Amino acid sequence: MDKVDSKQKEALMRELKASGSYLDSMTDFADLLGTIKQAETAAKELLDETSPDMKEQAPDVQEILPGEEGGNQEQTLDKLLERLDELVGLGNIKQSVKSLINLVKIRKLREENNLPNPPLSLHMVFTGNPGTGKTTVARILSGLYREVGVLSKGQFVEVDRSGLVAGFVGQTAIKTTEAITNALGGILFIDEAYSLAPEAGNGNDFGREAIETLLKMMEDHRNDLIVIVAGYSEQMERFITSNPGLESRFNRYFEFEDYNGDELNEIFASMCEKSEYVLTEDASSFACGHFKMLYEQRDENFGNARHVRNFFENVIAIHSDRLSALDGHTRKDLTTITLEDLETATMS
Repeated sequence: MDKVDSKQKEALMRELKASGSYLDSMTDFADLLGTIKQAETAAKELLDETSPDMKEQAPDVQEILPGEEGGNQEQTLDKLLERLDELVGLGNIKQSVKSLINLVKIRKLREENNLPNPPLSLHMVFTGNPGTGKTTVARILSGLYREVGVLSKGQFVEVDRSGLVAGFVGQTAIKTTEAITNALGGILFIDEAYSLAPEAGNGNDFGREAIETLLKMMEDHRNDLIVIVAGYSEQMERFITSNPGLESRFNRYFEFEDYNGDELNEIFASMCEKSEYVLTEDASSFACGHFKMLYEQRDENFGNARHVRNFFENVIAIHSDRLSALDGHTRKDLTTITLEDLETATMS
C-alpha cells in the first residue's frame, strides 16, 4: 500500500466511494483489511477447537428433526395422515390424497427393484370456493411427500400474483424465479393462480412472463419441485387452457366442495372446544340451525370455513362484552356460550 502514489490513491478512492464505500483514507482501508484477516484467523482457530465436539453432536440433531434421516418415518407419516383424517368433511379429497401417496410408495418400490415406471406428474390443480381447506391440505401434502421421498425438504411456500409479478419489464422473471427457488425441495402453492392469465385484450400483462418462467423452472427442477395452483373452478379452467404448457403439466385435479350445514357446525364446535368454550343446549341447537340456513342460502361469495371463523370470533367478542357488564366471574361464566350470544352475533 505504501507504493501507491497520490494520483493512484485518489483514483482508487473514487472507485471505492462509487461502489458504496465511504472510507476516508487508504489507512482506514488497510486497517479494515487487517481486521477482516484477524477475524478470519480467529474464526478458523475457533472452528478447529470446537469441530470434534460438533461432529459428535450432529447425529443427535438429525435424529430429532422430523422427516430427516434417522427419524421414525412411519410414525411421522401416520401423524400426517391422522391430521388429514381429522379435517372436517373432504371425504373425496382425503381418499384421493391417500391413493396418490399409495401410488408414489409403490413407484418407489418398483424403482428399488429395477422395474420401469411410466411418467408421472405430481403437479396439481385445487379448485373450489374460499375456505374449503385447499391450503391446509396442500400443507399436509408437503409433509407427506417428504416422508415418502418425493421431496427432499418438504417446505411449503405460498404465494399469489403479488408474490410473482412485478410492475416493470424484466422484473417479473426475477421475482418469480426467487419464489420458486425458495420452494425447491417442497411445494409452491399459488393461490388465485387464474389472476396470472390475462383477460382477453390485456396482452401486455406481466402474468404471462410469470407463467413462462414457472413452466421453465418446473421442467428444470421436475424431480424436486411440486406446484399446486388453486382458485375458483371456472377461472382455473381458463387459466390452465391459457397456455399449452400448463395443460401438459397440470393433469391432476382436486375439487374441494362447499361444506354443508352439518360440517360447518362441526367446524364451529371444534373451534369452541379448542378454546375451551361450551355451548348451552339451546345455543347448540341454534348453531346447528344457523349453519344449515347459511349453507342453503349461500351464494358465490360464501366463505365456508372462513365464515365460520369470523362468526366464532364475533361470538367471543359478544361473550366478552356480556361478561364485562357483570360483577364477579366464575369459571363456568368464562367458558359458557349462551343462546343470547349467538343470536346477537347473527344480527351484528
